[in-house]
Amino acid sequence: MKPAMLSIKLTITALTAVMLAALSCGNTQKANNNVSGKPAFAALKSILSEAKYNELFPQRDTFYSYSAFIQAAQELGSIKIKITKRAYQALQMVRIDKTTGKQTVIRQDEGFNEDWARSKPDSIYHIDFGKFCTEKDIQTNKKELAAFFAQVAHETRLGQNGKYNDGLMLRREKTEEAYVYPNEEYPAVAGKKYYGRGPLQLSWNGNYGYASHCIFGNKDVLLNKPELIEQNAVIAFKTAIYFWMTPQSPKPSAHDAITGDWQPTADDKAKGRVPGFGNTINIINGALECGKGDDNPNMLDRIGFYRHFLAMLGAKDDNCACSCGKMVAYAY
Repeated sequence: MKPAMLSIKLTITALTAVMLAALSCGNTQKANNNVSGKPAFAALKSILSEAKYNELFPQRDTFYSYSAFIQAAQELGSIKIKITKRAYQALQMVRIDKTTGKQTVIRQDEGFNEDWARSKPDSIYHIDFGKFCTEKDIQTNKKELAAFFAQVAHETRLGQNGKYNDGLMLRREKTEEAYVYPNEEYPAVAGKKYYGRGPLQLSWNGNYGYASHCIFGNKDVLLNKPELIEQNAVIAFKTAIYFWMTPQSPKPSAHDAITGDWQPTADDKAKGRVPGFGNTINIINGALECGKGDDNPNMLDRIGFYRHFLAMLGAKDDNCACSCGKMVAYAY
């Protein structure tokens, strides 16, 4: 057993403030270079069969089925989120159904259309969930899938046996802490708890609300029923894909970090941050695992899973920037 599950705590403050802080991270309006020409979920199925999935996770909880994973990728892959920030304070979110072209404003902050908000140029960012493990060539897509599964496996393992076969075993974090923090946009519902749930351990009411906005177009679904993530495997996988694809200022998305869509600034370089698997660890749990040398056991466990899954998927990362031991952790 590992001593304590190091779940993903995106921030103590709400993700609302995170997204308002700076939405310039990551990949803006780039074309989807899905080389297969297939719909996103079909491209994902072409690199991951059900047999291979079961081989990757031989001890998994049956809750986490291959069909649930593919369904989550298919359904969420049809959604794109357009985020417009004005004057660093006012936010608008538009949810776009790529299959129909329908656009729905799901959030618009007070004052968004007022003169003070229009006083500076808009900052616009798109989150295209259909790019999950499908945007690049097959080898890069497999590398991203190995990185995603490595983080998932570490977060959901039950025990640690050094064989890297024990991922996707836990549905929730082992705690009864409420993980509630004041948030005007995404207030906690009385009696509900927002501890880590799902493959990437979504935590805190602010993050549940933001994820719910993106996934369902309705912030109240997961705020009112956070337990849905433990009860519905498709929803659980959707929260993990949502997290993987969504930047959290000052961090890029894990997707952009592993695919190379994100390129470090001079400040990032000075802090040791470079594209690759190591920076996905920094994005997910940098405060506890990064900048602490190359022998942090939890960081090494994630790297071990990554190399294991690369080999099993027939992929390589010859220039792997796997460690975050010398990276400065991101500040929230």
